[in-house]
Amino acid sequence: PAPLPPSPLNHMVRSGLGGSGAGAAIAGEETHKDGRRPAAMVVKLYYTTVTASREVKSQQSEVMRILESKGIQFELIDISVGNAVREEMRTKAGKPTAVPPQIFNGDDYCGDYQMFSEAVEDDAVEKFLKLD
Repeated sequence: PAPLPPSPLNHMVRSGLGGSGAGAAIAGEETHKDGRRPAAMVVKLYYTTVTASREVKSQQSEVMRILESKGIQFELIDISVGNAVREEMRTKAGKPTAVPPQIFNGDDYCGDYQMFSEAVEDDAVEKFLKLD
């Protein structure tokens, strides 16, 4: 059978530059000997594949679409795989009731969907993501 196309379920690192995913590197970026990017330079998007909320699904999709359109590589972290991952997201965000999507640069909290949306409106996504 043919391999599955990239999707949030089978493709954990996404690149808006047409890269092939987990092994994709952006030209000029610093990488470790094993090809990993330094942790502080990785945008992480905590999301869920299991939700009945259309609002959460829509927000997650919009964040991914905007990051991809701007060529910003990001790592997807699915909180539906277990309570530990959800609690990790909430602890890092400093919000015990945080729901996806939650956005980080490495371990630095950037914000939630509302904050991301405001940054998009202000044309300040790179600043919001602590990339500049």
